[in-house]
Amino acid sequence: MNQSGAVKAAVLGVATLSLSVASGVYSQQAAPEMSFFITSVGSGKGADLGGIEGADRHCQNLAAAAGAGKKTWRAYLSTTGSPSVNARDRIGKGPWYSSEGRLIARSVDELHTVNNINRLVAKDEKGQIVKGRGDRPNTHDILTGSMPDGRASAAKEDTTCGNYTKSTDGAGAVLLGHHDRSGLRDDEPSRSWNSSHPSRGCSQANLVATGGAGLFYCFAVN
Repeated sequence: MNQSGAVKAAVLGVATLSLSVASGVYSQQAAPEMSFFITSVGSGKGADLGGIEGADRHCQNLAAAAGAGKKTWRAYLSTTGSPSVNARDRIGKGPWYSSEGRLIARSVDELHTVNNINRLVAKDEKGQIVKGRGDRPNTHDILTGSMPDGRASAAKEDTTCGNYTKSTDGAGAVLLGHHDRSGLRDDEPSRSWNSSHPSRGCSQANLVATGGAGLFYCFAVN
């Protein structure tokens, strides 16, 4: 091929590439916007989050600071009493994606049957990994107040630290999940992301001693 032919081929190649880009063949699809995260910090007052409303505000504020404040955010927390509120009923319909665009679940049913939550996927609103079992400190205990199906417990014992208003020892407990799905002993199977065991108490010190930091899950409802 002479020089003139090479130039024509190059021009044709650029034109073809430009057409392909314009038609979307070479376009890179943007990752879905974040609609799920674990709070990077808790309230600092143990399981006292200012009630369910305070927990929702915490989710909204953290999301706003991360540039996702246009969405409406809800804490994945169940409450007890009359009437009780199920965590699964207050987080929207899905789908939900992590800060990196990784799929968490397409629907509420999938969220509670196909466990896509693990240490590498379930990150905080900044896209940072939340420390789990084997890290120092271990903060894999996540407040949920929920049973594995995402509903409130029917037990007589306090499972929500007074619906997230108590932070003193001897005031009850709160049900916790393990975001890393790690068991309590080496011979135990992986525990549930949303319902592994109750806390030792409601204070920050007891949450830390159990293996947490008062963190919880946040989901966008829209």
